[in-house]
Order: sequence, then C-alpha cells, then structure tokens
Amino acid sequence: MQQYNTLKADYKFTEEEAKILKHLQPRMEKLADQFIDEFYDYIWGFGKTAQFLKNKDIIAHHRKKIKEWFINLFCGKYDMPYFMYLYKIGEIHVKIGLPTHYVNSAFTFVRTFILTSIEINFDNKEQHLKEINAVEKIIDMNLDVLTSSYREEELSKFLSLSTFEKTILSGLKKFNSYVNFFLAGALALVAFFAIGLFVYDIYLLFFSDIGIEKGILTVLGSLLVLWAAIELIHEEINHLQGKGFAIGAFIMLAMAALIRKVLIYSLSSEKVNDLLIIGIVIVSLAIAYWLVGAKRNLTL
Repeated sequence: MQQYNTLKADYKFTEEEAKILKHLQPRMEKLADQFIDEFYDYIWGFGKTAQFLKNKDIIAHHRKKIKEWFINLFCGKYDMPYFMYLYKIGEIHVKIGLPTHYVNSAFTFVRTFILTSIEINFDNKEQHLKEINAVEKIIDMNLDVLTSSYREEELSKFLSLSTFEKTILSGLKKFNSYVNFFLAGALALVAFFAIGLFVYDIYLLFFSDIGIEKGILTVLGSLLVLWAAIELIHEEINHLQGKGFAIGAFIMLAMAALIRKVLIYSLSSEKVNDLLIIGIVIVSLAIAYWLVGAKRNLTL
C-alpha cells in the first residue's frame, strides 16, 4: 500500500484539517443513523446490491460496519492503522467482486450527505470553507485507498503471468487496437457509401422513370441506412474511448437495411413472399435488439 505520509502529502492534508474533522465528529455521530438509512436507500438503487447483501445477518453486519466507518471518518487521527483499516475494506470489496463503479457511486452519496450537513450548520464563512476542504480531502483519500486494492489486484494478476503469457497478452491487446481502428475506418467507408446511395437515389428520383412514390420511399430507405451507419460510428467512437461496445447498433443497421427493402417492395404485388420473409427477419431482429437493450440496462 502507498505510504500514508506520502498520500497525505500528495493531498496536502494538514494537521489543522485533521483537527477540524475531529471537531465535526460529535455532530456527524448524531447523524450516523440518518446517514446509514439514507445510504441504504441509495445503494439499493444499484440493482445488484442484493447479490452482495444476501440476508438479514449480512445486512445488519454491513450496516454496523458502514456506520463505524462513517464515524471513524472524523476520528482526527489518520495514521498507518487508519489507512490499513481502509485498505482491508478495499480487499474485502475485491474478494466479493464488488465493482469499483458501486464504490465510486456510493462515495458520491457520502460526499453529498456530509457537505449538505455542513451547509445547514453554516456559521462562519472562513471556518465553513476549511470544513469543506477537510471533508473533500479525507473523502478523496478514503476513495484512493479503497480503490488501490483493485489496482494492486490487477497488477498482481499480471505479474503472476509467465513471460510468454505476458507477451501473448500484450500482443493480443495491440492486435485488438489495430482491429478496432480498422473497424472504425471500415464504418467510415460504409457511411461514405451510404451517402453515395442516398445521392444516387435522389438522382433516380429526378432523372429516371422510377416514379415519385417509389422514388421517395427509396430515398427514405437510404436515409435510414445512413442514419444507422452514423449511429454505428458513434458507438465505435465510444468503444475506442474505453466504453462498452453496443452490439445493438449492428442489429439496428441490419434492421435499417431490411426496412429499406420493405419500403421498396411494398409497391410491388409480386414481392409478397419476400416481404413476408423480410418481415419475419425484422421482427426477430427487433426482439434481439430488445433483449440486448434489456441485458445492458440490467448490468448498469
């Protein structure tokens, strides 16, 4: 674990700020029960909380430990035992597989709760600002130590690999990056051709005997494909920035292409069977798109 003196120095945490936090402890201790009740209301909104808090005994133990941690946040003595205590909490989070996203989100609530209390009890402006600075720093240091367990776990897994395994892993990561950039270029090319298709359909509308009704439907279909291609590029940009890739965007592009076919075939009485088949495929894709979206919402 990072040396606690270095950690405090990096955050410019002073002894005066430690005393300010100690001075706040009696007030925060009175709010501890309110804090834990509101904290639980907040974390139950995560959706997957029940996977980690499976029964009444675990919940009671967790509530007790969170309340202790909250009061201890204002202990005024931030030495090695204090930071080791935080680090062990982080190790428990890693052990049970708690996502760091939940930890970070929970700290947003903690920060808001404490700062709201400080605002309500605002008296002296200078002291008010000092209290805010002290609270911000101790919360950030707590979050830093808690999440360091995750970083060290990832590092230990990497260091435990053999030289050959590390080489393979590094090579795969580089190859994956190249493939992603190739995919981005390919999507840009698809969008370019979609623009060309749209322009060509406009040309046919005005300079051929395709007919106004069919021409307009064809143009709308091309525009739909172009829109889907743009959405796909947007998703790939998000993916390159580290976000998850939405497979739903590919499904949406396929649906757009088929819908274009439907718009064109709808004017022909000879394409009834083709329309029926395409309609079934579109419905299947729509169901798949809904399932992908539902699964994505559950994982958030």
